[in-house]
Amino acid sequence: MARRIKTKAKPERHHRRGPSRPAAGRLPDTAIVRITGTDEYGDAIARPAEWDTANGPPPLILMNPERPGAPALAPGDRILARLTAIGHGRYEGRTMQRVGEAPSRILGVFKPARHDSRIVPTDRRAKAEWTVPHGQEGGAEPDEVVLAEPLPHQHRLGLKPARILERLGKLGDARSISLIAIHTHDIPQAFADDALAEASKARGVRLGSRTDLRDIPLVTIDGADARDFDDAVFAEPHEGGFRLIVAIADVAHYVRPGSALDQAAGVRGNSVYFPDRVVPMLPEALSNNWCSLRPLQDRGCLFVEMFVDRHGRKTGHRFGRGLMRSAARLTYEQVQQAQDEGHDLGVPLPHLYAAFRTLLAARQDRGTLDLDLPERQVILGADGHVVSVTPRPRLDSHRLIEEFMVLANVAAAEELERLHQPCMYRVHAPPSDEKLDSLRNFLSGFGISLPPGNQIHPRDLDGVLRRISGTADAPLVNEVMLRSQSQAAYSPDNIGHFGLALPRYAHFTSPIRRYADLLIHRALIKGLKLGRDGLAPEQAASLPEIGERITGTERRAQMAERDAIDRYLAAFMAERVGGHFTARISGVTRFGLFVTVTETGASGMVPFASLPDDYWQHDEREQTLTGRRTHTVFRLGQEVDVLLSEANPVTGGMSFHILTGHTPSRSASQKGRSGKRFRQR
Repeated sequence: MARRIKTKAKPERHHRRGPSRPAAGRLPDTAIVRITGTDEYGDAIARPAEWDTANGPPPLILMNPERPGAPALAPGDRILARLTAIGHGRYEGRTMQRVGEAPSRILGVFKPARHDSRIVPTDRRAKAEWTVPHGQEGGAEPDEVVLAEPLPHQHRLGLKPARILERLGKLGDARSISLIAIHTHDIPQAFADDALAEASKARGVRLGSRTDLRDIPLVTIDGADARDFDDAVFAEPHEGGFRLIVAIADVAHYVRPGSALDQAAGVRGNSVYFPDRVVPMLPEALSNNWCSLRPLQDRGCLFVEMFVDRHGRKTGHRFGRGLMRSAARLTYEQVQQAQDEGHDLGVPLPHLYAAFRTLLAARQDRGTLDLDLPERQVILGADGHVVSVTPRPRLDSHRLIEEFMVLANVAAAEELERLHQPCMYRVHAPPSDEKLDSLRNFLSGFGISLPPGNQIHPRDLDGVLRRISGTADAPLVNEVMLRSQSQAAYSPDNIGHFGLALPRYAHFTSPIRRYADLLIHRALIKGLKLGRDGLAPEQAASLPEIGERITGTERRAQMAERDAIDRYLAAFMAERVGGHFTARISGVTRFGLFVTVTETGASGMVPFASLPDDYWQHDEREQTLTGRRTHTVFRLGQEVDVLLSEANPVTGGMSFHILTGHTPSRSASQKGRSGKRFRQR
């Protein structure tokens, strides 16, 4: 007998009734909101349609699901919502009615015509196009990505009119693809004039009372395309173990609490990275100059000197404010090649690698979760088009910097606790009971079991990954393991970091690109009495709200970066429509399959209508679609041959057909009306 699919239970949201008349910086009981994206549960996230930025960044609104059968809320939709405050600058919203069908703005591709010019939306969920009346084209050219606004209209039937406000570039080039993501996710680009003026006044720091580190051969190791260098490292043998120094750019010296720069950085929360550009948290005068540890130039820094024994255990640390001079700007590839081939770069690389191996051994003894998930690197040509998509290698030089940074972050959290100073922890909760049950069910298909109960340690999960490492199932198990994890967040309330198996952890090492790290620097400066630019009392009192906000900006950045990569991949694959590829099934749903191409990592949907005619049964627990007549089984992780049927760079969407050896006798639309049936187990 068919059963309804169980939906994932959400954590209970504790409500607090808001005031009937809003105070400054608060929302009323009912307001018009604009949908901006979705949360980790798939529910819509909104922001107020109107908000005075003088009251700080707009609050986050978590929209409850609408009634069954209602169309999904899509980014850009305007909703009259009933709001309930749930604390820390967040509200829960319930849809009262949709305010027309027009979003406050439209992002799309301009298609001119003599009598009926159109805008084709970039949002794949937006079905309707917009018409552009004569004289409202804003000088847009064919196939340009444009930003538009709806125009008033009297007619209920037909396409709605819109006026083009801004031209963002030709469809498919690097500028347009990244700008689509930037505008879709409301990522601030321009800095206010007063913030730019403050950045332009920045100058180098003097030695004064700082510790002079200029004779220590600290080096930066970053990607070849990096422009901001905010961390430098040094290692040397010491009493059977090692003495390590991690020096970090002194951003707090330039970005003072309450300043225009501070407000701009707090709203952004973090830098956002795309294949063709970076949207920085701080103006370039700081991020690429005075706060960047350029080689052979004096730069202010906060540093931590750490001592580890021969087993990689930290035995002590000391923080300070210093003046350093980077001995070299090195790349990961350059460092790895020099280490492998024994080249001398003029810096003590052997000591760095020896210390790294010691720290890595301690990490393995601690038992951390080390997921092996291939990262794709999009390579652009001079014309802005995608030249190739390749796996980004993970070298020992990458892991070296990771281990040094993790140790410095642990020391920062420990030091703030010792000083009884507030700390913005980087927290990572263990998997929920529900996710653990799903993971157990999945792993049972491989003959793998997990310890009973919810007392799972990261080493248990890492043991699973080691067991399947090198097998054909390894990519799938790593992906499912990732989906079972909670999302990391920022909070002044410490719950530890599950993935790293650490009781306390904070982000200290990247204040150029993460606001959380700047807060940690200020707290250290305040606690150690290293200057008058430490954490302000009012900011310390607001850490819960700030943590919520910068966790949100981090997830916003992740969604924007992922959307941009999807569109780049769609543009790259558009020239290969009709081609055959090897792929793996990466999702099994009641409305079709999702597949990921092995070669490029491009993902797309296999619509249910494109499957062979059959009575299909969806088993959510086993993650399968099974044909009752043909006995064909499609299973999560299964390798399949696919044909690329569509790739749309405008939306980033791709569609595939699975090549099963069957020759369909009807078109896809006819199949939808034929004997094909669907059953849920």
